[in-house]
Amino acid sequence: MEMTFRWYGRNNDTITLEDIKQIPNTTGIVWALHEKPVGAVWEKEEIKEEVEYIESHGFNAKVVESVNVHESIKLGNSERDELIENYKQTIENLAEYGVEVICYNFMPIFDWTRTDMFHPLEDGSTALYFDYEKVKNLDPKELIETVSSASKNLTMPGWEPEKLDQISELFEAYKDIDEEKLWENFAYFINAIIPTAERCGIKMAIHPDDPPYSIFNLPKIITGADSYERMFEINNSPNNAITLCTGSMGASKDNDMAEIALKYHEHAPFMHIRNVRISENGSFVETSHFTEDGNIDIAQIMKHLSDADYKGYIRPDHGRHLWNEECRPGYGLYDRALGIMYLNGLWDAYQLEKESGKNV
Repeated sequence: MEMTFRWYGRNNDTITLEDIKQIPNTTGIVWALHEKPVGAVWEKEEIKEEVEYIESHGFNAKVVESVNVHESIKLGNSERDELIENYKQTIENLAEYGVEVICYNFMPIFDWTRTDMFHPLEDGSTALYFDYEKVKNLDPKELIETVSSASKNLTMPGWEPEKLDQISELFEAYKDIDEEKLWENFAYFINAIIPTAERCGIKMAIHPDDPPYSIFNLPKIITGADSYERMFEINNSPNNAITLCTGSMGASKDNDMAEIALKYHEHAPFMHIRNVRISENGSFVETSHFTEDGNIDIAQIMKHLSDADYKGYIRPDHGRHLWNEECRPGYGLYDRALGIMYLNGLWDAYQLEKESGKNV
C-alpha cells in the first residue's frame, strides 16, 4: 500500500506540507484545484504549478480528489455533452503530469451530509455527526447554514457557493430524477469518459454516497456491493474503478465493510479508511480510526489488504478534532496523523505475520 494525506492547498488549508512531512510513511498528497468552478477545464499550467509544489516537498501527486461532476451531467440535461468534453480534457491534462487516480462521486447536490460539525465525544474531542431523525424534518437550507458557519472561511468541497446559491432550483430539477434515471445518466457519463481514461492510464474511482441511503428524497446509487456489481455491468473496463470508503458506505449496518474490502479491493486503486459508530436509530458519529471505537472492523480490513499485498493508495479519512486544533471540520492534522500510525501499525504487524508464518 501507499499512504497518502488529503490536502486542500496553500491558500485553503490550516495544514502545511511541512506538517504532513513529519507523519511517518506518508508519501503522497491527495489534492485538487479547489478554486476551480465545477465543470471548468483544469488547465495544464494550473496543474503543473500544483504538482511541482507538492513534489518539491518530497511527495507524489498521483491521486486527485476530486474532479467534481457538474449537476447538469447528473441531471442529464442539454449542457452535459459540453461539460463531459471539459471533463475529458481535464483527464488528459492531469495524465500529462503523472496523475493515476481521479476520485469523483455521483451524488445529487450534496457530496456529503452531516448535521453537526463538532459533536462532543466522551473523550473530550469533537467529531462530525449525522442525526438521522433530525434530517427527516430538516430544511436543506438549515443544513447549508450549519456547514457554512462551521467552515471558518475555508471552502467545503461539495458545498460550492455557486451551487448553494441555486439550491431551490436544483431540488426542483431533481423532482423528476429517480434512481433508475440517475443510473441512466451515470452510464452515459462513464461510457463517455472511460475511453479517454483508458488512453491516459487513469483510473476513475467513484466514491460511495455519504450517507449511503436517500435523504431529502434525493436518489442515491452507490450504496453497497450491489451498486458495484451494477456499475461494472455498465462498463467493465478496469479504469471504471472505485474509491472504497469504509466510513461512508459503512454508515449503513447493511454493509459489512470487511467483506466488501475483501471482495472489491482489486477494483479500488484508492481507499479512504475511517471508523463510525452507528446508533440504533441510524444516526452515526465519526470516531477515531481504532477498531474498537466504532462499528467498522478496521483491523480485519487491513488484514485483508495485507494478505492481498494491496498496491493502491490509502488515506486516513475524517478525523476527530483534538487538542484545541482549529481546522476544517473532519480534516485536522492530529487525528488523521494518529489514524495513519494505527493503519501503519496494523499493516506492519500483518506483513510480519506473513513473513514469519506466525500469529503476531
